[in-house]
Amino acid sequence: MEDCTVGLLISVSGIRGVVGEGLTPEVACRFGVAFGGWTGGPVAVGRDTRPTGEMLEMAAISGLLSAGSDVVRLGVIPTPTVLCFVRWEGLSGGAVITASHNPISWNGLKLVSPEGRFLTAGEGEEVLKRYREGPSRGSWEDVGQVAQRRDAADLHIEKVLSSELVDPEAIKERGFKVALDAVDGAGSEAGRKLLERLGCEVVPVHCRPDGRFPRGPEPVPENLGELERAVREHGADVGFGLDPDADRLSLVSEEGRAVGEEYTLALAVRFVLGKEPGPVAVNLSTSRMVEDVAGEFGVQVYRAPVGEVNVLMEMLRLRAPIGGEGNGGVILPEVNYGRDSLVGMTLILQYLAEADEPLSRLVARLPRYVMRKATYRRPGLDREAAMERVRSHFGGEDLDLRDGVRIVRDRAWVHIRPSNTEPLIRVVAEAEVTADRLIDEVMGILEEDDG
Repeated sequence: MEDCTVGLLISVSGIRGVVGEGLTPEVACRFGVAFGGWTGGPVAVGRDTRPTGEMLEMAAISGLLSAGSDVVRLGVIPTPTVLCFVRWEGLSGGAVITASHNPISWNGLKLVSPEGRFLTAGEGEEVLKRYREGPSRGSWEDVGQVAQRRDAADLHIEKVLSSELVDPEAIKERGFKVALDAVDGAGSEAGRKLLERLGCEVVPVHCRPDGRFPRGPEPVPENLGELERAVREHGADVGFGLDPDADRLSLVSEEGRAVGEEYTLALAVRFVLGKEPGPVAVNLSTSRMVEDVAGEFGVQVYRAPVGEVNVLMEMLRLRAPIGGEGNGGVILPEVNYGRDSLVGMTLILQYLAEADEPLSRLVARLPRYVMRKATYRRPGLDREAAMERVRSHFGGEDLDLRDGVRIVRDRAWVHIRPSNTEPLIRVVAEAEVTADRLIDEVMGILEEDDG
């Protein structure tokens, strides 16, 4: 049988590819058929603002309908909103047309389980098997129906504001001024609506949902210069930077300085554990700031392989009140079973309201580490051979081999792993003073001749 996955990147969260190359309307339709057959019931479909989104949305919907699934179209909506909608409206699944932080030429499909979380690796394999085996469609009388819902963001916001950790009135009393950079993505309208519900004066930065991405799509400090300037010029209390599908959140302090996406989760964990102490789950590449914060409350941090569903499943096992990923992904299972920037913004505002201190001071109280990230790629890279060299080199040290190789040295660590979504090897290191030596050591091993 023809391999229909050529040019696609397949991970536990779904598929991604460059539109017109690995990812085409035909692929989206075929995955829609496979997913519709797997769910056996109604599916919510949403998308981010990429110019190719509507084309792929229509193709995926056609596949779902031909498999007999009814479809609820949510329109342009944050990824976490789709998860929230599936969970609280009791649907059989969800599909999000997005490539998250990837460049504008990319797009993808993220598949959501009936529980309102992304598919596990095993569930994803079941869908992929159906995809590879070919369409299994019903007759004309079995074709599904389409319904429109335009209130998904409102439902999501209500769930966030109904959290036991949130006091909307206390936030409103502070009258925060907030600069919001949504990179013209799916969080442009929902993010602004949430902040206005919380009584905030919103300074919009890149909040036209046209999907043209006026800055780099990742909400990392080097991409948030305009948000920093907006905070300074307008005297904002905080700046919030989102990625295109609004599941990740970065912070800019009242001083107009991007503090780094790792601080989002650390601050959220400190706030939540002060209300509800309990275990915390994060991925293997998350800053050890979270472990230090958890230690203040006498609770343990558990690490899971990269991929938010892996973290979520560990959180559910532990009944953890808070967790997530250090790339700005906050997971509050009381509200949502995935990374959620609306949850993150609300928790940060609640923390600021209760602490009655500026964000810069709250950040200054966190432990200080230096994190450095690098990528290794070259034509014809044999990733397995490269990873074997890494395992051999560090064989006598404290290793975690569940997701690539993670080495711990006292209060420093380095994590080397093949990317789930791109053809390269990622290296993340963290130390108290400098992570350069760890990065250089690993890159030297990767650059050795495969022979």
